[in-house]
Amino acid sequence: MRPNPAEIVRTLVAGRLPGLVHLAHRPGPHHARHVTDPDGRVLLLVPVASHLAAALQPATGGSDVAVVLDVLDLPPAAGAPGLGRAWVSGWAAELRGDEARHAAVDFAAVEPTGDLLDLGTRFRLFRFEVVEVRWERAGVVRRVDPGEYAEAEPDPVHPVEARLLADLAERHSTRVTAYLRRQLGLTEQTPDGPPRVVRVDRYGLVVAVGRPGARRRIRLAFPGPVADPAELSWLLPPLRQPAEAHPPT
Repeated sequence: MRPNPAEIVRTLVAGRLPGLVHLAHRPGPHHARHVTDPDGRVLLLVPVASHLAAALQPATGGSDVAVVLDVLDLPPAAGAPGLGRAWVSGWAAELRGDEARHAAVDFAAVEPTGDLLDLGTRFRLFRFEVVEVRWERAGVVRRVDPGEYAEAEPDPVHPVEARLLADLAERHSTRVTAYLRRQLGLTEQTPDGPPRVVRVDRYGLVVAVGRPGARRRIRLAFPGPVADPAELSWLLPPLRQPAEAHPPT
């Protein structure tokens, strides 16, 4: 198994990566602090005194503004493949009162920033339901059904992926290399150098094998999707401590 396009887009726009906001017929793009709530709706935390706040004000008689959130993946390590780029669009409106307070809780669950305490004075929250989804990878753009996007979940491993890759490379490299060789059926005499984990997601590992300039990538799948990063220590033997013999119940 591997992440489907809807899951990849949900992961990209979840709020862990920087995003740009584009508005039709208005100057931009604008850097924006964003997250998505449990339903996949995009929340924008916008300074009151900013060009973006001014651009998000609807025309006379209107209540919302057409926006596109643009998020490009930042690979977690050198040589790691990117997940591509996501565009999600909808009609953004400012939240007030109870709606703003409830949305602030959703925002804090992803990015617990103290700026939310200044909501209504120094900052405003805008929200839009996603009505169009596009995903680009390797020069190919695909449309994703908004319903599938809303039902998908962001990858729970993505927030810790960079730290996990560094840990595998720095603290457990010998055990990781031996484990990967066993899983891939490689011998120590292979002239291509040691295999290397370049990405981790809830479905498995992406491993780079081969010489520079002729590398290929192989996916090693987990028995099932990971629901919590804590499960990885039981799915990846190199991360286990010697005394750990049984998975948690």
